[in-house]
Amino acid sequence: MALTGVLVALFASTPSAAELQPRTIAVFDRYARLTEARLDGNGPFLWTDTPGGGGTRPSRDALRRGTLLIERVMTLESGREIDVPDGLIHHWMGSVFIRGATVDASLELLQDYNRHAEVFMPIVARSRLTSRDGDTFKAFLRFRQKKVITVVVNSDHEAHFTRPGPGRAEGRIRSLRIAEVENPDTAQEREKPVGNDGGYLWRLNTYWRLLEADGGTYVQCESITLTRGIPTGFGWLIRPFVTSIPRESLEFTLETTRKVLGGR
Repeated sequence: MALTGVLVALFASTPSAAELQPRTIAVFDRYARLTEARLDGNGPFLWTDTPGGGGTRPSRDALRRGTLLIERVMTLESGREIDVPDGLIHHWMGSVFIRGATVDASLELLQDYNRHAEVFMPIVARSRLTSRDGDTFKAFLRFRQKKVITVVVNSDHEAHFTRPGPGRAEGRIRSLRIAEVENPDTAQEREKPVGNDGGYLWRLNTYWRLLEADGGTYVQCESITLTRGIPTGFGWLIRPFVTSIPRESLEFTLETTRKVLGGR
């Protein structure tokens, strides 16, 4: 209780709003382009098949034994880290193996936006498909995150799916608009101005890869999120809080996907 009180007090004393700057958006967009350039390259289809991590990265064998891989990754530019002015980029990679699942069933779940609030609750509070043009989908999602404080955002996304080969599928999902919601689910509910809010989620890109093999499907999700920077003097405590949400959200999404598809 004492720690909770300290956290609440600290959050109350930090600036209640942060402004998303054009230069911050530009850096995030560049980071995303560089990440997608890697995905478009000639490397292994699955992250677990690439060397790295001192040889400690779980192999396909480990995934088949039930390992859930969650790993922080970073896209570099000319071998250097990319500085993000007035913001933070959180980049995570996750993989699971779902025995008995197929790529077709996995795609059906990912594309069924009208059911995402049912499947991925409580993180997804509302969801609906707003349009579809072939393999390109647009959807509305309301996210709810609770960790000492509760943050609710409305978001619009565009998703494009491809089938690069037999037993393979990819999905690239990019946020188009994210607005924090004040007083959600009350008569006083309203959206805060886009880019002028708490800064807990400004951008969200996810990159899915599905590979059907070994009696099931390997499901890989790579997420890149943009949030506000850490106010001076609060990094020692707030940074772990802020950076934990993207990781926990990815872990929850993969665990839920495995549970739903594995139970069919």
